[in-house]
Amino acid sequence: MHLYLGMNLKAFASSFITKFIFLRRSFGNKHFALLDIGAGNHSATKIKNVFTGCEYHGVDMERGYNNSEDDFRLMHAFYEMDLTKLDFSSIPDNYFDGIWMVHVIEHLYNGDEVIQHLLSKLKSGGYMYVEYPGFKSTKLPSMNGTLNFKDDPSHVRVYTVKELSQLFINNNCIVINKGLRRNIWFMMAMPFRILGKWLQGKKLQGNIFWDVLGFAEFLWVKKK
Repeated sequence: MHLYLGMNLKAFASSFITKFIFLRRSFGNKHFALLDIGAGNHSATKIKNVFTGCEYHGVDMERGYNNSEDDFRLMHAFYEMDLTKLDFSSIPDNYFDGIWMVHVIEHLYNGDEVIQHLLSKLKSGGYMYVEYPGFKSTKLPSMNGTLNFKDDPSHVRVYTVKELSQLFINNNCIVINKGLRRNIWFMMAMPFRILGKWLQGKKLQGNIFWDVLGFAEFLWVKKK
């Protein structure tokens, strides 16, 4: 009983994560096949805890990036690949109800081409959500845990909403929503997260301030 309650509380807390909010808006409680580009950090477990009807497919450059065997057991499939090579032949075409790509394209010099190729994997009527540090992040102060774009040396390219909007429009998609990420729940939680770090004697992390300072941009689109 206590374990069940604990898992429900974790799932409830996770549901306020921005990408989960857009998953809920896209699919509600329906079954859906999701291609998650960037499947590390126990992403399969986190998503399946909230969306039990999700058929989860993960893509990442390395199999072992903060994932356990329990995570892999929850995956319908896992595709280990270098996205920049643009070889997605192992992923089925016209199959997925959703493709989620959160904080990935900034690590790719050809992220626009990657998105264009991935759209062939999305069904007509399917949704795609992309999130990344925008141009505003290049003007923010440097901070532990990344607040300025250059804080992460693996960031290679700054993308813009205007550029990506046109890419989606040119590839038979409708842009439903776009702009700066402003998660009201994260903004309200900010003082408590700061206090929590202080009480634990830990350094503040830059991501605590992302939503207040406008670090990230997003696009939520639908394929025609």
